Amino acid sequence: MKKTLTELEAKIKEVLQKEEIIVDSITYEKNSGNYNVLTVVLDKVGGIDLDTIVSATNIINPLVDAYDFTDDSYILDVVSKERGEFNE
Repeated sequence: MKKTLTELEAKIKEVLQKEEIIVDSITYEKNSGNYNVLTVVLDKVGGIDLDTIVSATNIINPLVDAYDFTDDSYILDVVSKERGEFNE
C-alpha cells in the first residue's frame, strides 16, 4: 500500500527529532532538468554540518524506500537550511 508524502514527512520528523535534527521542509517536484526530486531541508540548533547531513541521509534513505510513496523514479536531495548572508 502506497503511503503519502505527508505520512513520510511525519515519520522522518519523528526519527530525526531523536537526533536533535529539525526537518524544515520536504518537497517533491519536477526540476528544470525534468527529474523528480524529493528534497529534505534540515536544520539544527547552532547550525548543521556536512557530517550531520550525511548521517541524516543514511537515516532518511531507508525510510523513503520503505514508504514507497510514488511509482516514479526520483532523486533524494538532503540539504541544510540556507542561512542568509554572513557579514563580518
